[in-house]
Amino acid sequence: MRAVGKAVFGAVSAGLLGIAGYGGYNLYRGVTGGDTTGLHDGPVTADEARQTAREFLDAWADGNDMLASGLTNNAEAALGALSGYRDDAHVKKVTVTPGPARNTTVPFTVKAEVVFDEARSTWTYTSRLTVVRGRTTKKPLVDWRPSVLHPRLGTTESLRTDLADDPPLRVLDRDGKELRQGRYPSLDPVLTALRSRYGSEAGGTPQVEVSTVESDGTTGATLHVVTKGKPGTLRTTLDPAVQKRAEKAVASRDGASVVALRPSTGEILAVANSDRTEFNAALQGQTAPGSTFKIVTAATLLEAGKVTPGLPVPCPKTAAYAQGMTFHNVEGSANPGATFAQDFAASCNTAFVSLAGAVPDGAVAEEARAVFGIGLDWRVGVTTFDGAVPSGPGDDKAAAMIGQGTVQTNPLIMASVAATARTGTFKQPVLVPPSVDHREIATSDRSLSPATVAQLKAMMRLTATSGTAARAMSGLTGDIGAKTGSAEIDDQARTNAWFTGYRNDVAAAAMVTGGGHGGDAAGPLVRAVLEAG
Repeated sequence: MRAVGKAVFGAVSAGLLGIAGYGGYNLYRGVTGGDTTGLHDGPVTADEARQTAREFLDAWADGNDMLASGLTNNAEAALGALSGYRDDAHVKKVTVTPGPARNTTVPFTVKAEVVFDEARSTWTYTSRLTVVRGRTTKKPLVDWRPSVLHPRLGTTESLRTDLADDPPLRVLDRDGKELRQGRYPSLDPVLTALRSRYGSEAGGTPQVEVSTVESDGTTGATLHVVTKGKPGTLRTTLDPAVQKRAEKAVASRDGASVVALRPSTGEILAVANSDRTEFNAALQGQTAPGSTFKIVTAATLLEAGKVTPGLPVPCPKTAAYAQGMTFHNVEGSANPGATFAQDFAASCNTAFVSLAGAVPDGAVAEEARAVFGIGLDWRVGVTTFDGAVPSGPGDDKAAAMIGQGTVQTNPLIMASVAATARTGTFKQPVLVPPSVDHREIATSDRSLSPATVAQLKAMMRLTATSGTAARAMSGLTGDIGAKTGSAEIDDQARTNAWFTGYRNDVAAAAMVTGGGHGGDAAGPLVRAVLEAG
């Protein structure tokens, strides 16, 4: 038996040897079983406090949980906590150094050796205990509470050593420079999502830490880091120059979102939203794209041989399909002598509605899926909404011809539509290269025919040079094309402004909630990123 006088003046240290029986309790305290001779119900004396603290700390250091818990006024709770200290917190050895007693309170320093798999470290901290008199035994006992084990433990908390939820991850742009939180404010939710999803795949190892745990299993504060995690690296497709321009562009408008990508590869160059929320409208939004969707409708009609760019297709003030609802043009415009290309460039709703009967029900939805990839399972690298196009007849069909009704897209999808129009082949947008996690990306059933690509591009160029997109695209050189849109939304006073276009190997789309005309509100956002690319 150790000399008990050394507990107060020196460290108490031992390997954790297991749980002793209650029989050891009486020998340890030097009293006979249950004998309370000499005990009283007055205040605990300083000598009693030092003696009880010494014996409790000795038993804790020895790993004698049963004995230590019997020296408290709540043996059952103390036994569970002390056992959990070894088993759940993975403490393999503990050294306790008492400090000078202050009346009935004794401070002490704990030096714990924490071992978790291959991780090992020494954890040093201070705590304290208070000695009170037992209500029935009248013996001096440690007033048990979890904070005896560690001062930051609440009444319903315990300790646990485990892996942190996610390995650390350095997210890089396409040039290999780190994308830090706050550098591009609208990217912050994207970076958080990437770290959550790709910590393991990117070669990182998680941190091992001792944390508080609530009774329901919820992890709380980190109290000690056993080993720091090793950061992995994840290179994205984001272009810092384009992202910077995108951030600046959306900052000038409330409810603005923009996406830029490379038509040749599908690589996403920039994602920006003016609204700083966890919801990423540019990637996850679900709203009607208005007349920007006429790119898909025009491709459907061109491939079916129902129109050519030079075919006369009048643009009346109003039009209805199959005696259904009446559609109108923005500001009631009309052009009875228009060609199909001029209808496209002027964004004539009534001309497109009048052509609804030229293709079968579901034809536009099929074109959207089979050629433009809309509605397929896009695996971009973060959560996205990948589009929906109705295939029904009647008013649904007529509304879909002009991107209204239940057509649902977002700037990511419409940037991809412009990209597909430029190259003729859908390239699923990606933010993270598929080689990182070997995921399968979506592919369309077929490409546009070369003849259709040439016709579609000619109409988009006409729109960009002399149509509704001309002001926003003015002065841009190279291979350019664009399409504007103004989408009517129920219970919304002003239309959503849309704009999509391309310049050489950069395509982009933007939306401004309640922005009105697409060319005026969304057009400058797209122009900004096309200039940067």
